[in-house]
Amino acid sequence: MRLLLIRHGQTPSNVDWLLDTAVPGPGLTPLGERQAAALPVALADEDIEAVYASTLVRTQLTAAPLAAARRLDVLVRGGLRELSAGDLEMLPGDSERGQEYMRTVFAWAAGDTGLRMPGGELGAEALARYDAVIAEAADSGAGTVAVVSHGAAIRLWTAARADNVDVPFVAARPLDNTGVVVVEGSPSDGWKALSWAGSVVEPAGRGGPAGEPQPVSLSAPEADRPAGGQAAG
Repeated sequence: MRLLLIRHGQTPSNVDWLLDTAVPGPGLTPLGERQAAALPVALADEDIEAVYASTLVRTQLTAAPLAAARRLDVLVRGGLRELSAGDLEMLPGDSERGQEYMRTVFAWAAGDTGLRMPGGELGAEALARYDAVIAEAADSGAGTVAVVSHGAAIRLWTAARADNVDVPFVAARPLDNTGVVVVEGSPSDGWKALSWAGSVVEPAGRGGPAGEPQPVSLSAPEADRPAGGQAAG
C-alpha cells in the first residue's frame, strides 16, 4: 500500500507557534485554506482510493477539497489526531518548557514508548492508535491512501515504523503545512519512506537515511512556526 501522510493546512495557532493539540482545535487561516485547495492539483498524479482525516477540524478542512475532487468521503478517525501536549497545551513551542514536547516525541520515536508526555499520553498509546488506523486502511484493499494528520504524529510514526527513517532524520526536518510524506509497505511487511516533502528518501546509510549525519535539532518543536514551520498541531 502507498500512504500519503499529509500535514494539515496552516492554523492561527501555527502562526503563533503554539502547542495546540486539543479536539476540535482551530480552523484554517486564509493561507491554510489556499493550501488545502491546492492539494488536488498537487496530488493529481496519485491514484488515491481513500481519504482519512483526524478528529481535529483543521485536518478535515484540509482533506475536504481532495476528497471532493476524487468523489470520496473523508473518513474521520480519532487515532490520527495530534500527539496530546497534556500539561504543555498552548505553550509556545520554542519556550523552555514547550521544547519538552518534541524531546518527548523524539524519545518515543527512539523506542522509549513507556515515557509519558507531561499530563498526556504514553508513546505506546500514541503509536497504537495511529497503527490501528493504518491497519484499517491497509485492510481496506486500497492501493493508495491519503491520510491528513499532524506534524508531530506523522514524524513520530514515520521514524518509528519506516525502516529507512530515524530520529535524527525527522528531527532535522520539520514538516511544513500540507507537506507530504510518501510511505510504502504494509503492517506485516514493514514500511519504507519514499519521499519527504518532495525530496527522495534514500536507503539507510551509515550516518542516517540520506547517508549523511543528521543533527538532532530541538529548536523547531512541533508547535508550528510562522509560515508553516512547526510546533504541535
